[in-house]
Amino acid sequence: MKAKNVLMAVGLAALTATAQVQAVGLEKQSMEQLYQAALQEGGKLVVYAGGDTPEQQNGIKAAFEKRFPGITLDAVVDYSKVHDARIDWQLANKNVTADVVQLQTLQDFPRWKAEGALLNYKPLGWDKVYRDFKDKDGAWTGVFVDAFSNVSNQSSLGGIKAPREADDYLNPALKGKIISTYPNDDDAVLFWYKQTIDRHGWQWLGKFMQQQPHFVRGTQAPADEVESGKYAATFSTDGMLKPDASAKSRFVLPEKDGFVAWAQRAAILKDAKHPAAAKLYLSWLLDKDTQENVWYMWSVRTDVAPPAGYKHIWQYPNANLKAFERFMADCAAVERFRAEVGLYVGDVQGESSAGVLGFTPVKALR
Repeated sequence: MKAKNVLMAVGLAALTATAQVQAVGLEKQSMEQLYQAALQEGGKLVVYAGGDTPEQQNGIKAAFEKRFPGITLDAVVDYSKVHDARIDWQLANKNVTADVVQLQTLQDFPRWKAEGALLNYKPLGWDKVYRDFKDKDGAWTGVFVDAFSNVSNQSSLGGIKAPREADDYLNPALKGKIISTYPNDDDAVLFWYKQTIDRHGWQWLGKFMQQQPHFVRGTQAPADEVESGKYAATFSTDGMLKPDASAKSRFVLPEKDGFVAWAQRAAILKDAKHPAAAKLYLSWLLDKDTQENVWYMWSVRTDVAPPAGYKHIWQYPNANLKAFERFMADCAAVERFRAEVGLYVGDVQGESSAGVLGFTPVKALR
């Protein structure tokens, strides 16, 4: 009897394992079939997106809703470090209102996977995603590459050479003309400072503070202020690889020093109320047309060529993709370094640029 029970248990385990393998196979439905399923589900989708200002995902929302009439995408933007705490609260209180989480906090996704909070799913196009940008079981997938590096406004520079390497920001002619996100408020910006200090020493930060940089919350403000000409340069925001002809600012990578790049991770929560719409959304994000024409930086797909003059992001050693992931995973080391940097730049000042959204937001702030 005992032997029979053991055999039955082994058999059930094998069937369960087989079912799990089948459950995480590459999506076989077409985009149209996924669309119809999302409509039948109710045509609603809530995405918690890491970002700095309420309207930051408006372009994604408009493109998605134009492609799929009848589907409403509510993209709720907040700092990733706030969204992850919000998700933890929702999971603990069994009150999940987000369908998709799309964040910069790379360290959260393996943890949520281990806790059983994520739905294993391999969207259309998943097989074309660069190998280091996805979980092998489909628990999470990188959906676009973001990068922080040099952005400058030539008019505001007034003939000064645009800064490209870290030491360029120590040029006395740039005193009072530099804007930076508080490094002790944003982990990606903190990692930019970490690379720079590892390479040039803490004396670099001491000299940089003599330049009287202006610190702000969020990474959108530096982009906006440099574009407007109020400040001449920053290294704490992203930029368009194919800039609009009317844009006054330009994004430039360093040749020697490091910059910060990562694939923003997205995952479907296992308790999502709109799983069909979530699957449609991830498949659309990874669609070749979306990767080529909607996002303004690098694609996560290996079959999408980077803009002219650029290589694939994983071909830049100084992007330090793996180093950033390791940095984010060592929370204790991050907090020690954050505290050290805070001795130089001071405490973070000002209200959140994303606003205050509470525990269970389902609509973007306006």
